[in-house]
Amino acid sequence: MSRKKATKGKGPTASPSNGKEEKRRKSSAGAAIQSNGVLLPSRPSLSNSGEFYDISFKVMLVGDSGVGKTCLLVRFKDGAFLAGSFISTVGIDFRVSGIKHTLPGWIWDTAGQERFRSVTHAYYRDAHALLLLYDVTNKASFDNIQAWLTEIHEFAKEDVVLILLGNKADATHERVVKREEGEKLAKEFGVPFIETSAKSGLNVELAFTAVAKELKHREMKEPCNPKFQLQEYVNKEMKGAGCCHS
Repeated sequence: MSRKKATKGKGPTASPSNGKEEKRRKSSAGAAIQSNGVLLPSRPSLSNSGEFYDISFKVMLVGDSGVGKTCLLVRFKDGAFLAGSFISTVGIDFRVSGIKHTLPGWIWDTAGQERFRSVTHAYYRDAHALLLLYDVTNKASFDNIQAWLTEIHEFAKEDVVLILLGNKADATHERVVKREEGEKLAKEFGVPFIETSAKSGLNVELAFTAVAKELKHREMKEPCNPKFQLQEYVNKEMKGAGCCHS
């Protein structure tokens, strides 16, 4: 029943239902309501002009089992290191709502074991960004990067944001993959590269922030602004901080 019909014959006095409606509308200012009546949070503003965008990004961490995907995500989310032994991720797990205060969306942790690979493939299809990790103390995880890149090329979006991360960079004595090797491989496949450490926090914030900035730049679609270069941003930030972002 429309408001006009509900107030018919009652004069200027507002009906109780209208009063409740007004109160509910005021209490949910800035929020959107679905057709089923579910109240959703307001859409974030991504520009100084106050213009709103309906966006939600999906970011995934992928790579071999044991390379530190979960630890990297915990470090980014909580600023802490997940020390000790723990159960490997099964399938798709550990969803984090929102890339901190940068962009709305979800961050997904994935299993690296071969038996869960088909599950991971299904989630590639609508991912906006992928953080591909290898362990600098594990040569096999580095050698498998090419296989991961082949899968990403096959299953992910053509314009997916991709960055290669050499994790556990703090383990200098156990390192078996040189930084130059990671840089060479990244250059060969045309993807940005950075070394990180979930334990020390090295470049963890930078990695996620760089991806978020790339996604934001694409969403804004501002023709007057020069194209955002993820690797250039990373290099500039690392140089300004003496190559250490904690």
